[in-house]
Amino acid sequence: MLAFIFALFVALQFLSVFAAPAPYFKARDITALSNTDISDLSPFTQLARASYCPTAKLQGWKCGKICDSLPGFEPTLIGGDGITTQIYFVGYWPDQNTIVVSHEGTDPIHLASILTDIKITMHPLNATLFPGVSSAVLVHDGFKDQHAITAQQILAEVQSLMASKNSTSVTLVGHSLGGALAVLDALYMNINLPAGTSIKAVTYGTPRIGNAAFAQLIDEKIPDLRRINNKFDIIPTVPGRFLGYAHPHGEVHLLSTGTAISCPGSDDSTDSRCQNQSVPNVLKGNILDHLGPYVGLSIGTIFCV
Repeated sequence: MLAFIFALFVALQFLSVFAAPAPYFKARDITALSNTDISDLSPFTQLARASYCPTAKLQGWKCGKICDSLPGFEPTLIGGDGITTQIYFVGYWPDQNTIVVSHEGTDPIHLASILTDIKITMHPLNATLFPGVSSAVLVHDGFKDQHAITAQQILAEVQSLMASKNSTSVTLVGHSLGGALAVLDALYMNINLPAGTSIKAVTYGTPRIGNAAFAQLIDEKIPDLRRINNKFDIIPTVPGRFLGYAHPHGEVHLLSTGTAISCPGSDDSTDSRCQNQSVPNVLKGNILDHLGPYVGLSIGTIFCV
């Protein structure tokens, strides 16, 4: 099933073997993550996994081992159909006193989500949803349009939970397309929630979302971002930089079981252990790494058990 996604991207990405990168780079100071740092990612991975579960299983937090790993989590808003709108949930995580929003990623068996991924033209963000953002900030049309479907409903639920739970913390998670939606949500929350709200985003196998101006805006507005890539996954390398796309900061590259590095900076290719050098183009990657394992956990519809 993932082979189909790969085929759709290959034609667009083949030129990136020869094309010049986008002109947004920062030097990287590579550091290794400790075992504790790596294990601390597990709860966020489980939250990203849960968004692939059927909505009936998310009601009452009854999604098997995934939900059992986060006892006490309280989902309060569950939506999406997994076809035209990615499944999502909003809830309260008492262990962290934070409001969580999780978005499902691409489901390869549904054409609508694949069409969202390949709608790679870029345009400015919706000025109503993102007031004050410059028109020079451009975002992938498919991701932008999918985010707009649920943005206001999710924001209203987050605001309600922040008030009822006395929390000033919001955590956004997602895998693949869901990761792109989580980053857009992080920016949306930053703009529309009260100053002083703590916003954290943890994403997995996230494609590029927008242009260099977008990446720079995320760097400025969302300092607490972890963008986790697994081994030779090709999805974080698309859409290509030759199309004007750029990643924001926050890369964590999982090299093998129990080994991960932090690659600070934004989408440069200077270290062989970071994603751009590990997978310089889609022909050098492995689409199966997109499923994981991320800290020992695989993500996708078939893993909701």
